[in-house]
Amino acid sequence: MIHPTAIVDPKAELDSDVEIGPFCVIGPNVKIGSGTVVKSHVVINGHTMIGEDNEIYQFASVGEANQDKKYKGEPTELIIGDRNVIRENATLHRGTVQDQGITRIGNGNLFMASTHVGHDCIVGDNNILANYAALAGHVHVGDSVILGGYTGVHQFCQVNSFSMCGMGSMVAKDVPRYTMVSGDPAKAHGMNFEGMRRRGMSPEVIKALRTAYKTVYLKSLPLEQALEDLESGDLYQVQEVADFVLSIRRSRRGIVR
Repeated sequence: MIHPTAIVDPKAELDSDVEIGPFCVIGPNVKIGSGTVVKSHVVINGHTMIGEDNEIYQFASVGEANQDKKYKGEPTELIIGDRNVIRENATLHRGTVQDQGITRIGNGNLFMASTHVGHDCIVGDNNILANYAALAGHVHVGDSVILGGYTGVHQFCQVNSFSMCGMGSMVAKDVPRYTMVSGDPAKAHGMNFEGMRRRGMSPEVIKALRTAYKTVYLKSLPLEQALEDLESGDLYQVQEVADFVLSIRRSRRGIVR
């Protein structure tokens, strides 16, 4: 299962059915779980733990030293879950001691060609990063997020679950749950209602979220007043509306508006 041209350090821990293709380089502190396929010309380095049934395509760089100038070679980590697809030329870097020391990737994500996940990022489950999308350091991405091609996310931003960033978006503030943004700088352009329908959300929930979005974005209210109006009304009893409000309350950088 290991091509004769691959270089695998004897200290690396690979499950018995891991496939390592030609000209790959696997470092000494790497652990790879069952069913994972590393295609060819891939470098996996550092303290990197990769789960089961992942696919890593040619010329990807996984677990390499990060690009933070404060990094001094500390044994930080990259942890990747299961069933992720990492396409050509993608780069996923390990963390820094200035944060938690871990870059963490969940399950079922698709990192298209030439995408980048910077140091200390936390990426949830079932996200899609289209070609050349890039996360700077310390970015948190929720679940079922879509980042269009050439999207750039500024360091320390949060891109909350079920949101969507259009192609070429430059995201310098937090993206609330369910919200669609695009542009440079990114601005809000409604909610991902089509995605909600595809996930089976009821018309009643979608209507409630539409009203909540209008309250925050279209009524020209101060943000605090808009949130208080939602929290004191009947709409707040809808869990998805409460989640939308909470994603704004937890914002560290202010939200895209």
